[in-house]
Amino acid sequence: MTLKAALFDLDGTLLDTIPDLAQAANAMRQDLGLATLAQAIIATYVGKGTENLVMRTLANNPAGTAPSQDDVRQGLALFNRHYHACNGNEAVLYPDVLEGLQAFKEAGCKLAIVTNKPTAFTVPLLECAGIAKFFDCVVCGDTCEQKKPHPMPFLHACSLLDIQPDQALAIGDSVNDALAARAAGIPVLAVPYGYNEGMDVRDLPVNDIVTSIAEAARWAANRKTEYQES
Repeated sequence: MTLKAALFDLDGTLLDTIPDLAQAANAMRQDLGLATLAQAIIATYVGKGTENLVMRTLANNPAGTAPSQDDVRQGLALFNRHYHACNGNEAVLYPDVLEGLQAFKEAGCKLAIVTNKPTAFTVPLLECAGIAKFFDCVVCGDTCEQKKPHPMPFLHACSLLDIQPDQALAIGDSVNDALAARAAGIPVLAVPYGYNEGMDVRDLPVNDIVTSIAEAARWAANRKTEYQES
């Protein structure tokens, strides 16, 4: 099959969003009388969606107790309010992202975002970063019934793009991207600079590790034979 699309994770793959996420998470903690946490710690909580981030952030407390559902709901409301105020303020594109997105476009690929971040934060962030124009569709954490590592978001993106999974290439930074793409039957690359919940990217079940989105585009161009039309 011909490579027709590239499906990108957002946080930790295209954009370093930890400064804003940490600011919102720590503001939430302060509202609840908890001490702030280092950005590096909060980064290990990123990957499975906002609710999971809030739950894990609240679980880091002096008593070591798991937050209740009411605690998570309250924390989520506070986090959302703070994140709406700072989303995109300090987020920055990783090196060679623009070059890589342009290279995929010039190769004739459709592009999609497949993220566990809610739509309310994803769309403004893409606009703020100046990259919304590159993407033919955006699948967020509240688009489907399931989030990554379930394959549903990747499969939904393929459906929106009117392609088969084996005509796509996924690029992400975490185990959630790797497992979701594998389950969807999509080849997957990992970048080493993201978050990956504190795990070593070399342990991920991916086709390869690339240093940047630009290198991912070159990787795809050098492996056209893997996508030859059947």
